[in-house]
Amino acid sequence: MEPTATGPRRQRGILLMAHGGSPEWNAEVEAAVEPLRVRWPVEISYGMAVPSSIEAAVARLEARGVTDIAVVRLFVSGESWREETRYILGLRADLPAEPIRAHAAPPHHAPAAGPGHAGHVMEPPRRIAHRARISMSQDGVGDSALIDAILVDRVRALSADPARETVLVIAHGPGDDAEDQRWIAGMKQRLAGLAAVGAFRRVEVATLREDWPEKRPAAEQRIRTIVDQGNTGGGRVIVVPFRVAGFGPYRDVLAGQTYVSDGKGFLPHANVTRWIERTAESVLTSTARR
Repeated sequence: MEPTATGPRRQRGILLMAHGGSPEWNAEVEAAVEPLRVRWPVEISYGMAVPSSIEAAVARLEARGVTDIAVVRLFVSGESWREETRYILGLRADLPAEPIRAHAAPPHHAPAAGPGHAGHVMEPPRRIAHRARISMSQDGVGDSALIDAILVDRVRALSADPARETVLVIAHGPGDDAEDQRWIAGMKQRLAGLAAVGAFRRVEVATLREDWPEKRPAAEQRIRTIVDQGNTGGGRVIVVPFRVAGFGPYRDVLAGQTYVSDGKGFLPHANVTRWIERTAESVLTSTARR
């Protein structure tokens, strides 16, 4: 770092938080941040706000001379693990009042042992040690208007005759009913651009409520009903995952039904890279002004 009149120049870097998954899933995330490495030191913390993974990524950035870290959370919803992450980073004094689930990291990125939910290693939230000044994003990638163009690109590539096509966009979804309604409202907002592709027979959004066994069966049935109805009268169904990457469990949910999909989430697409960089710049600028 070069010195300035007021002391050493501050070095900015990005810590990207991402759920993590298969090697293919992680490779999509790595490819998204690769163009940013020319300008920024970038480290990735995989898992659902896992303290040890976040701490290790912060330490790697600090070892590279980074003094100001933008923590960019590559989750669909900005509500996902937001307050727990703020606590882990020292940005709030205590844990949120609602019950905290143990946080999980994919096995191939997690430290130590111990079986956890869905094959993940589990850790309770805790404060991490750091020297750098840290700022954190608030919104999810699914809240960004940059996603609109991704959804348009996915649908346009699959559409043949909008007048007879139903577009079904499916997301993971949360357990809380009020939060789920916020997910659905946000997804509908992101789909306004589909009018540029054509006048579709129907455009539907749904959440699977994937991790909540008491709510998932009804969600699955609704999704299958939408597909069945979309295929009536010579109809055709296009399924688009509202996910960071991949098709998730939807192939199993839709087994035996007729639909078309390329299986792609938001990645790969240049707009995800743009979102990461713009979000980092925004949170760092906000912190510098305080």
